[in-house]
Amino acid sequence: MIVDNRKLVILQVALDAPLRQVFDYLPPAAADAAAIRPGMRVRVPFGRQPRVGIVVALAPQSSLAPPRLKTALEVLDRQALFDPVTFELLRWAADYYHHPIGEVFAAALPAALRAGRPADAERTAWELTPAGRRELEAPLARRAPRRRALLAALAASGARSSEELAGEFRPAQLRAAAAQGWIRAGSAPPAATLPRHTAPARLSEVVPTEAQRQALAAILGGGARFAAYLLHGVTGSGKTEVYLRAIEAVIGGGGQALMLVPEICLTPQLVARFRQRFDSAPAVLHSAMSGGERREAWRRARSGEANVVIGTRSAVFASLPRLGMIVVDEEHDPSYKQHEGFRYSARDLAVLRAQRAGVPIILGSATPSLESLDNALQGRYLKLSLPERPGAARPARMTLVDLRGHALDQGFSQPAVAAMAAHLRGGGQVIVFLNRRGYAPTLYCNACGWIAACAHCDARMTLHRNAGQLRCHHCGAQRAAPATCESCAQPLQPIGQGTQRIEETLERLFPGVARARLDRDTAGPRGAADAVLERVHSGAARILIGTQMLTKGHHFPDVSLVVILDADQGLFATDYRAAERLAQTIVQVAGRAGRAARPGEVLIQTEFPDHPLLTLLIGAGYDAFAALALAERREARWPPYARLALLRAQAKDPLRLDAFLRAAAQLGRADLRPGGAACEARILGPASALIARRADRFRAHLLIEADDRPALQRFLGAWLPRVDALTAPPGLHWSIDVDPLEVD
Repeated sequence: MIVDNRKLVILQVALDAPLRQVFDYLPPAAADAAAIRPGMRVRVPFGRQPRVGIVVALAPQSSLAPPRLKTALEVLDRQALFDPVTFELLRWAADYYHHPIGEVFAAALPAALRAGRPADAERTAWELTPAGRRELEAPLARRAPRRRALLAALAASGARSSEELAGEFRPAQLRAAAAQGWIRAGSAPPAATLPRHTAPARLSEVVPTEAQRQALAAILGGGARFAAYLLHGVTGSGKTEVYLRAIEAVIGGGGQALMLVPEICLTPQLVARFRQRFDSAPAVLHSAMSGGERREAWRRARSGEANVVIGTRSAVFASLPRLGMIVVDEEHDPSYKQHEGFRYSARDLAVLRAQRAGVPIILGSATPSLESLDNALQGRYLKLSLPERPGAARPARMTLVDLRGHALDQGFSQPAVAAMAAHLRGGGQVIVFLNRRGYAPTLYCNACGWIAACAHCDARMTLHRNAGQLRCHHCGAQRAAPATCESCAQPLQPIGQGTQRIEETLERLFPGVARARLDRDTAGPRGAADAVLERVHSGAARILIGTQMLTKGHHFPDVSLVVILDADQGLFATDYRAAERLAQTIVQVAGRAGRAARPGEVLIQTEFPDHPLLTLLIGAGYDAFAALALAERREARWPPYARLALLRAQAKDPLRLDAFLRAAAQLGRADLRPGGAACEARILGPASALIARRADRFRAHLLIEADDRPALQRFLGAWLPRVDALTAPPGLHWSIDVDPLEVD
């Protein structure tokens, strides 16, 4: 039989696989080919089992002969899963970051939808039963306030969907009440796409400062068009209030707002503030949610039911039909960069999304990134300043403690201990900051010099004494902590301090004073971080020990003292961003003190009190540091005055790894000779990673430099397909990282 190829409709499908191509399929025989649109999911035959993919384009013909084309099994959606701007943003991101397009689209969808689950399934509605009404009226119900609150909510409003209850009650609470027979589940119709929905805002009791009013006037005066606003506000200056009032205006005009935050632990307090201000609960998107919760939040955003979407970096891909504004809180935070798989910057993509959607974007921070400050200097962003804290709150007084003149007691100098005692006596709370979790960085034998090293990495293992384990924080390996040296059987000594050891020391220094610790170990279980923060907010904990997680915008009104134990970690690092990150960390953690009427104090322990970074930061502030850092970056031709990409590779055989990278570099350098198409770029390396061996695999990279983005993209576009065609040794994996935050 002869097939007229001109009449074919070819579905170009992206599959969630590390393949840098799309695959051509014929539409299912039973489907209306005219109704299929890019952005819909299809189930297709691929290899030994069917796979779910995204239709990224329709084509009139294929490079394959018609008899070789396979037919898609079914179309899974009635409409595209992405709004047009988000769909094109994902296609652009796949090109810019040179990542397989199927994995890019997969990153934008909840796992259930990637697996082919319905996008518009019926929702569950909950209603109060007669038994539940009796339980609500029983006096004993007062002993369980959350249970009573759930039953009261359903008694007052009648049936409510799981989505409506999600912002206030956990699914486990709903299931527990249903198991008791107090509530029952029914079905609610799918949420229809809402063309316009406004939720009344409750009046804020906060009186805006003059700086807040000026910032809001600039943002709202720009109208419903693209503009990027860099909101540079000192810690505690009320950036969130500016966000809320700006979003209130967007919602009042019938739009939706997307707010990105760097850490999952920040979402509960933000959700609480939005619930206090608005009558509708925001949709929340982050990786710690269950699959069902994430899918329902995604649906609420896509349907338009949710006026506000709050989420971490992947929420930048949430489909919002009435997007009216984007907010990126703590825009400087490195958590916005994905470091594995699809290595994108959510902050940068948020700016591009706002531009393509024609809506304003607010990028807020007390310590803006040097890239954003340069964009403001170049006129791409409008910088708005909140230079003071509202009311009686004033910036904390910062003091350097010279460790050369003070002996340490397990990490604490005498001035730090004395200051803590004074603030605790005065009724204040204290934060102790150390960006190193565990009990001690390593175990050491004084007799023979043995050190507890990871058998799988070029790194030492960290002692976690409470668990009786040595753990590698790089590959995750763990083993029982030995009591004696494995080489000479002598007793071992823990060297250095981690947050667990600091907590133990504080128990000795301040017996009877309640403490709390916030790090990756204590925040691991779901809800654990919230419980720690609640102890601090309630005053039950007087001392809070923590790591980098403490710098993420938390508001502790009773904290009057911050002690930074080791400010020297980033002073002499080789990474060109180390100074910027150290300055941001110091300013951010210092900003937790003195946020209410109580005066704040910050003590910074250092063995290098004369270091230019510290003296400039303490004496003149972050703006002065940033100006000097930008000048140094310009002189050295580092970002934002140049563009970088990093080709990372890893393999079990270091010789084959080196040979592969040298061959890849040679392919690129052939185009870099004078007159070549990509002569504006430069290849450096191969070079070993900072930790050359990790999880029994050797790691190395090539660094590509270019004067600007177009030059870098031209080079990568010509070079990477040739690298792809290289015959890689078995077990070798490589990836490309465009605009890397770390050159390691």
